[in-house]
Amino acid sequence: MIDTHAHVHDRKFDADREAMLARARERGVDAVVTVGCDVEDSRRACEVAEKYGLAATVGIHPHEAKDAPADLAAAFDALRARYGARIVAVGETGLDYYYDHSPRDVQRDVFARQLAYARARALPLVFHQRDAHDDFVAALRDGYDPRAQRGIVHCFTGDDAQARTFVDEFGLVLGIGGVVTFKTAHSLREAVQAVGLDAIVLETDCPYLAPAPNRGKRNEVAFVADTARALAELFNTGLAEIVARTDATARRILGLGIAAPTP
Repeated sequence: MIDTHAHVHDRKFDADREAMLARARERGVDAVVTVGCDVEDSRRACEVAEKYGLAATVGIHPHEAKDAPADLAAAFDALRARYGARIVAVGETGLDYYYDHSPRDVQRDVFARQLAYARARALPLVFHQRDAHDDFVAALRDGYDPRAQRGIVHCFTGDDAQARTFVDEFGLVLGIGGVVTFKTAHSLREAVQAVGLDAIVLETDCPYLAPAPNRGKRNEVAFVADTARALAELFNTGLAEIVARTDATARRILGLGIAAPTP
């Protein structure tokens, strides 16, 4: 089982990170991607990934776009020179118009630069999109090549039409986390069924958005198994089928070849 989007390096895990990863192994987690949100956060993601046998990403979250370095490529290249294949993608990157922590024009510029960087370095992308669907799609049409690139729309919570745009037009897959277990997430479950099992991957976004039955608590990697069980019910299939097919998709998109997390 693969958690394609976690923040294992988050300070909320400082007191029990090893124990948290041990619980994940006990529930069958084979690989974890810990995701960077700015240059320094990406550096910490890489450090923690190296220590615990995880994968990492480097990226500028739209919230942090206002503080992005002028030479973003140089900053990312320096991390890649140090951590090599441990870094499996660029992200998380995208647009967030819900909070607007960074001006929208700045978000769009930094997103475009990361799209260009990933394309030039032949790296997959991990996308963040909230309340910015139209501008996000416009940016993809301008700067993303579905014939040559791969990516995950992290924490997808949209509807059927949005899901089909991402999957059918851009060849992206959807990161499905704890929200799909929420009682009110009817449209999300319909969207997931519409695109099918081979167009989704599992994620937690821990320490955020814990699935039922732990909603409201600190999320952790082990809880990806609860999301997988909810998807097994949704697709009326076995847990092993969910794991096998979402793992295969995750490895195809991210090229994962890293072993299970280790203490």
